[in-house]
Amino acid sequence: MTSDDLESMSVLGDPVRRALYRFVAEQGRDVSRNEAAEATGVQRTLAAHHLDKLVEAGLLEAGFRRLTGRTGPGSGRPAKVYRRVRRERTVSLPPRDYRTLALALADAVELLGGEEKAEEAARRTGERLAASGAVSDAASGEGPGDLVETLRTRGYEPYEEGGRVRLRNCPFHVLAESHPVLVCSMNLALCRGATCRRSARRWHA
Repeated sequence: MTSDDLESMSVLGDPVRRALYRFVAEQGRDVSRNEAAEATGVQRTLAAHHLDKLVEAGLLEAGFRRLTGRTGPGSGRPAKVYRRVRRERTVSLPPRDYRTLALALADAVELLGGEEKAEEAARRTGERLAASGAVSDAASGEGPGDLVETLRTRGYEPYEEGGRVRLRNCPFHVLAESHPVLVCSMNLALCRGATCRRSARRWHA
């Protein structure tokens, strides 16, 4: 954790900013001031103020584009839009460094040729999640809500599209960049373990 990370997170102490940040992050695309204001129930000028504060804090990034889809004369001025930054921020008090240990363990798995065992362990972890009670109803096919919420609380940012549940975010992004085959296969095994008793829905990352 750095002081910049802590200062950035403190910006989210304001409930309006939290709501605006959450809305922009959940869209996975550029969001205009008008759209953000309407979604969170605040005035456009207030939304613009808080969105710009989130940009200053490094949590959002801003750009300009025409929302009409038209170009040339008469197409209107480009509007200011916002999207979530890709940079990851972590706050832990006192400071912890699980990332370095995870990277070292990933190296060890690959050096020992333990990819299959790692996938088995990830699948068992997913199965424990499915059997924990928080997702038992969803896993039995009686309702997907609890499972979706579990995925959401673990950082996958699930959303529905075309009758399917897709995952917008990878909670293991840093590890996946340095060990893509190992981490992505473990991630898939974990999700399969959590949904092993479901066949009605298909899950896509």
